[in-house]
Amino acid sequence: MSDDTRTDRIGAALVVGGGIGGMQAALDLAGAGIKVYLVEQKAGVGGVMAQLDKTFPTNDCAMCTMAPRLADLSRHKDIELLTLAEVDHIEGHAGNFSVTVRKRPRYVDEAKCTGCGTCVANCPVRYRVQPIPDERREPIELAPDVRTAVTEILGRWKGKAGPLMPILQEVNARFNYFPEEVLRFIARETGHPLTHLYRIATFYSAFSITPRGKFTINVCMGTTCYVRGSERLMEKFTNVLGVGVDETTPDRLFTLKSVRCLGCCGLAPAVAMANEVHGKLAVNDVARIVEQCGKGEAA
Repeated sequence: MSDDTRTDRIGAALVVGGGIGGMQAALDLAGAGIKVYLVEQKAGVGGVMAQLDKTFPTNDCAMCTMAPRLADLSRHKDIELLTLAEVDHIEGHAGNFSVTVRKRPRYVDEAKCTGCGTCVANCPVRYRVQPIPDERREPIELAPDVRTAVTEILGRWKGKAGPLMPILQEVNARFNYFPEEVLRFIARETGHPLTHLYRIATFYSAFSITPRGKFTINVCMGTTCYVRGSERLMEKFTNVLGVGVDETTPDRLFTLKSVRCLGCCGLAPAVAMANEVHGKLAVNDVARIVEQCGKGEAA
């Protein structure tokens, strides 16, 4: 490159692709005092790594690796994220070039967005919900108390925008899972396709279509917890409760599950139970916390 092309360089850089490599490159450049524009085709950064449970070769949790970088990206004054965007064309030469970026609309003011979800609830670009007429409704057998409870929940959300998720959350909280006939009843009364409800019920880990206990015991089996003895904790839980992983005790009080990360590696080995995280557990602690939770339920 000739010297005359070096004299008009501009202190800004473009990083194309918001995967883990692009995120780190943007942070490194910004750390050197260079203004960075990070262009990502999708709605958010993270790339394929955000979809991984563990990473090779260390088996570290993907989110534990990404979370600090995500926080640094959002806070850094010299990094501008351009999501839902693609590079259209580039003009100029190395050190002094201009880039045209084509950015798809979000239809919201990103500077004011707080992630509340109101725009999603009121979005007009959706399929039209059409409740099934009375003459076409097939009878659905529900116990009187179940029908009353579900009808009350549906009544509270009748006429409100975007009610499906709140309805499902309340029903899940009431029964701890979605009985098949209850899902059919909700589909019929709201006009949403049963397949749509089933897709939501099976996608979110907080929901279940099989009976679960009132309390879910989530034993972290991520790398940090595993090397600090979570496997022994799991064995102890199965002995104390008399059930295996993904099984529920006969009294419907406890469901035992294995999770890959609770986001608190500093407390390893950790267990989430009854809306609390129990950290730095020993095998001898298992019976005690199960008993305490059971006593609280009995009280």
